[in-house]
Amino acid sequence: MNDKAKKAILEQTKTIAILGLSPNEDKPSFQVAKFLQTRGYQILPIYPKGGEILGVRAFLDLKDAFNDEVKAQYGEIKILNVFRKSEALLEIAKEVLNLTNPPACVWVQLGLSNPQAKALLEDKGFLYEEDSCIKLEYERLFV
Repeated sequence: MNDKAKKAILEQTKTIAILGLSPNEDKPSFQVAKFLQTRGYQILPIYPKGGEILGVRAFLDLKDAFNDEVKAQYGEIKILNVFRKSEALLEIAKEVLNLTNPPACVWVQLGLSNPQAKALLEDKGFLYEEDSCIKLEYERLFV
């Protein structure tokens, strides 16, 4: 995505789902999520062990987070921020295509990339950003 598209999606977004958000405060996913919360975003953790992260119920998987009930409660989730290994990205992209209420944008964190996942989602009209930290991009574009 170019800077104009990044800025637009960040401005239009109220809720961000974070796949792989760890409850461990030392992990980058936790630090990024906490930063986004301080900037007014509603964070929806997706963590396979469930529980609560940053005061919010953690969803078990993508289907759990992107259903009609969640949309009714939190509104549209425009960004899915991904903290998973590059090898998992193609499967995640396939899952995104099958969601009832998919995000407009899949944002894959710094150091992670998968050309097949990128091609699959972009070919279906999704905004896709990879190997890019949403926190650092926010700071660069808005601060």
